[in-house]
Amino acid sequence: MPARLFWMAAVALLVTACGGGGIRGDGPPPGSARVPDLPGDAVPRREPRSKYGNGPVYEVFGKRYTVMPTSSGYQERGVASWYGKKFHGNLTSNRETYDMYQMTAAHKSLPLPSYVRVRNLQNGRSVVVRVNDRGPFVHNRIIDLSYSAALKLDMVKNGTSLVEVTAISFDAPSGDRPTREIRPPAPTAKSVPAPTPAASASQIFVQVGAFGDRANAERRLGILASSGIDDVFIHEDRSSDPALLRVRIGPVADVIQYDILVEELENIGIMDPYLVVE
Repeated sequence: MPARLFWMAAVALLVTACGGGGIRGDGPPPGSARVPDLPGDAVPRREPRSKYGNGPVYEVFGKRYTVMPTSSGYQERGVASWYGKKFHGNLTSNRETYDMYQMTAAHKSLPLPSYVRVRNLQNGRSVVVRVNDRGPFVHNRIIDLSYSAALKLDMVKNGTSLVEVTAISFDAPSGDRPTREIRPPAPTAKSVPAPTPAASASQIFVQVGAFGDRANAERRLGILASSGIDDVFIHEDRSSDPALLRVRIGPVADVIQYDILVEELENIGIMDPYLVVE
């Protein structure tokens, strides 16, 4: 079996074995007669930082994490997972009681509490959640959603989804933030735009470089192709001046394919791929 197919089969088996939800995905508490009416989105408001769960540095499974000084400007695309009955009623990292039916989430580095909009890149649905917990401590996962939030994003069955996470911040912008996780500034709480469903024809790509010089773009293309990575191409972006040559892979169909691709990229030293929706 080719290596790529072997990894696809292995990852698919792992997801199936975990009930589709990764490490913590499960369902409503046993004996529930029905799923309760889903709550509305979390309502962003200014809150003091919790005395608990805010580091500034903490360690889990031998890995150190640094809590961001502010959520202002944070935006990241990647994989969301969710957690449910196994943690229902337990304490979150900021010492609140986890309720799988509330609109909450866990994040490794955002201040507690924070508010974020999570958009499912695969179907265009979005929710606003309050971050009050730490996690997910699984490779290539950026946020862990409550059961209700995952249900509203239509990702409970699959357990994971490709998402965009954008902070809704009341903080003043800060220059002291991890650059890897920062994209253009998010709207303030007073001007959060209504979610716009993605067009049905939208596709998801992984971008692995943007170059002004074609020779550099071709060099990156050659490295990817020689490593056995398929569906690689150069997208010429003429919206900038001068035009940028963006090296992309895809389209990417689902989280399994994305996980495999991220591992292949890491094996050749490309550590910061970026999801693009077009």
